[in-house]
Amino acid sequence: MSIRDERKQQSRQAILDAALTLSTSGRSFSTISLREVAREAGLVPTAFYRHFQDMEELGSDLVDYVSIDLHHLLRSLRQGFQSQTDAPSKTRLSIEHFFHAVDLSANRWQFLIGERWGGSPAVRNGIAREIRFFIEDLAQDLSQFAEFKHLTLTDTQIMADVLINLSFSWAMTWLGLRQTQTESSSPEAEAAREAYIQLTTRQTQLLFRGISNWDSNTVALKSE
Repeated sequence: MSIRDERKQQSRQAILDAALTLSTSGRSFSTISLREVAREAGLVPTAFYRHFQDMEELGSDLVDYVSIDLHHLLRSLRQGFQSQTDAPSKTRLSIEHFFHAVDLSANRWQFLIGERWGGSPAVRNGIAREIRFFIEDLAQDLSQFAEFKHLTLTDTQIMADVLINLSFSWAMTWLGLRQTQTESSSPEAEAAREAYIQLTTRQTQLLFRGISNWDSNTVALKSE
């Protein structure tokens, strides 16, 4: 890569990082102006147009940018679900890993959670698209688990939908616990986090216990 190309890539990255910073600092993406993004990135406004046509294109690309890491994070959670089917005692460990990863990618989660129902159509539609990808990936993985072999494709997809939406709810609550606790290392904060880990672990165990006894064909017949 030439020095010119490298600088261009750095400028583009600076714009994406600036937009992410501004939209997770108490503002919504739809209220942020092009000039604000350029100023935060340390660039003149005209430099913005070398990378993006407008704020809508930036918003769409920002969704792609933040989703890359979350795809890896949710894959690790899927591996935890595999552990759940093999050994329920591993569920807590996978949940702990998930929350640790949420802490490391806090601004990305804040962006997706905050903008999922936000005012920018490009961002809103982009997040909906990524969530569909998350669900499709998880459904494909779940279909390989022994505990899911007896389920129909539709039921497996429904379970994936539930788990992905739960992961968003878990991440939102976990980030909220960080914000509401003034002293993150205080006994109260530690107790609140421990209680939530226990709750989410139990939720996961109950879901998978129900799946093991689920009969898609019987339920379908009763609903007809």
